[in-house]
Amino acid sequence: MNIRSLTRGDGVVIGAAVLLFIASFLDIYSVDGAPANVDLPSAWASGPVLLGVVFAGLIGAALVVLSHGLPQVPKVAGLDLGQFGAAFTVFAALSALGNVFDPSGGLDNVRDGVSGPDAGTGLILSLVATVVMAAAAIASPLVPALKGPLVGAPKPAAPQPYGGGQPYPGGPAQGSYGYPGADAQQQPYGGQAQTGQPFGAGTGAGLGAGQPQAQPSAPEFSPFWFAVPVPRPLFAEDGSSTPIAELAPGTWYLAVEQRGQGFIAQTQDGRRGVLQDTSGIQRG
Repeated sequence: MNIRSLTRGDGVVIGAAVLLFIASFLDIYSVDGAPANVDLPSAWASGPVLLGVVFAGLIGAALVVLSHGLPQVPKVAGLDLGQFGAAFTVFAALSALGNVFDPSGGLDNVRDGVSGPDAGTGLILSLVATVVMAAAAIASPLVPALKGPLVGAPKPAAPQPYGGGQPYPGGPAQGSYGYPGADAQQQPYGGQAQTGQPFGAGTGAGLGAGQPQAQPSAPEFSPFWFAVPVPRPLFAEDGSSTPIAELAPGTWYLAVEQRGQGFIAQTQDGRRGVLQDTSGIQRG
């Protein structure tokens, strides 16, 4: 499971699930005038509350988080785990609402004029937790603020173009002097002949002859690290339409070569493919 692929919405869901778990140990009833030594039950002593609110909410939260943390989301009956999880959270919120409105069920209808207990702290907190959980699960794919990564990716080490000794992964090889092509620029003893000059064209030959100067070449593509804002497919370099991998938010990848409007990216396991959609990427 990739923790860095979780979103802020997933963080809200996880926080609500923790609150729901804590609320399950608190009293679900509140009785006016009850002695202080009366031990009121918690959700773990009530089957409907435990199954319909606590377990349904926790299962829904787990499915929502797993759907964003797994590299490949499994589907059941054409729906992915995230959609099932959102449905579970909505069901838990409705169950909690019903228990808050009528905590004693049909017990208060046995005798006229006899009211049952009120909703306790455990039921009220369970309602708050499940409502927040359901809202985050539904709104995460829709609200940009909730779609951002929960854990920011660490900045990659800054590249050292001169004297670093190691190039970018997949980048140009470096010479022994620490920058590309350094070996080809070494001069023999005396410094008279240089690479690319004809024999005898040293400092003492052709004075005032107006030797033509080499034109500077166009800047080449420089590899760089980047992260994607949302999951993006990575396609094969042969141009096929079948994705070979999916880039996840919160992870740094290396762009090694320009390819039209996109570029060739290298994953952490060494796979290379074409990233066609480069909008909104974050450069390292």
